Amino acid sequence: MPLVGSGELVADALASGRGVAAFNVITLEHAEAIAAGAEAAGMPAILQISENAVRFHGGRLAPVAAAAAAVARASGAPLALHLDHVESFELLRAAPESGFGSVMFDASKLSYAGNVAATAEAVRFGHAHGMWVEAELGRIGGKPGDREPGGGEPEEGRGTLDAHAPGVRTDPAEAAAYAAATGVDALAVAVGSSHAMTERTAVLDHALIGELRETVPVPLVLHGSSGVPDGELRRAVAAGMTKINVGTALNTAFTGAVRAFLAQDARAVDPRGYLLPAREAMARTVAAFLKVVGG
Repeated sequence: MPLVGSGELVADALASGRGVAAFNVITLEHAEAIAAGAEAAGMPAILQISENAVRFHGGRLAPVAAAAAAVARASGAPLALHLDHVESFELLRAAPESGFGSVMFDASKLSYAGNVAATAEAVRFGHAHGMWVEAELGRIGGKPGDREPGGGEPEEGRGTLDAHAPGVRTDPAEAAAYAAATGVDALAVAVGSSHAMTERTAVLDHALIGELRETVPVPLVLHGSSGVPDGELRRAVAAGMTKINVGTALNTAFTGAVRAFLAQDARAVDPRGYLLPAREAMARTVAAFLKVVGG
C-alpha cells in the first residue's frame, strides 16, 4: 500500500473523535513490528524516526528511512512515515528527499521567542516541500539534556525532568498564540506525560487537555505515552488528544523478549532466535495501543 500522510491520518482521527498512534522506529524489527501490529489491529499507524535514531545509525537518514518506507509500503495497513524530534535544520532539509511526508520540529529547549522563530522557519520549509509540521511547546520531560525548571540539573537518581513538577504544563493561551505565530499543523503539549517512562503510572491533566482542545486551533499531540495507563489514554483522546506517540513501550517489549530467550538459552548466538520473539512482542504492544487510542 502506498504511504499515507501523517496529516491525513491525524485529520481523519480528529474528525472521528479517535486517536492515531505513532511508534518510534529504531531497527528494522521495529518497523516490521509496527506494520504487523497495525495489520493485526486493522488500524492505521505512523512510523516515526527520531533524530536520536538517525544518530544511532551513524547520522545517515536515507538508509533507515528507506527501510521503514519499504516495510510500510509492503503492508496492508495504512501507514505514514514521520521524522520525529528534529532539532537540526540540516536533518530537516534532508527529510523530503528521504520520503517523509511529515516532521516534528523540536525547538522546545529554546526560549519562547526563540522557539517561535525557529519553528516558523521550519514550517515555511516544510510547507514549501509538502510536509505536515508538528512542534512542541512546554516541557514534556524525559529527553536527554532536560533540565529542571530554572535551569538546574535533575536531582541525583532521577535523570530526567519530572513531568509532574510545578510549571511543567502548556499554557492554553500561549499555545494558541504559538500556533498562530508559527503556522504549525499540530502541537505537542505538556499535560503530565514524560518520555522514557518504563512503568505506566502517569496521571494526565484532563481538564487542561480539554481547555487546550478548545483554545488551540490545530490537533494536539501526546508525547511520552508509553508511561500512560490505558484508561488515561482513552480519557485523553476523549478530551482532545489526537496523535499519541509511543516509543519506550516497544523497547521494553523488545528487550524483555530478548532477555527471556537468552535466559533459557545462554549459549544462543544466532540473533534470529531472539529477534523473532522480540519482534512479535513489539507487534502485540503496537496492536494493543492502537486498539486503546483508535478503538
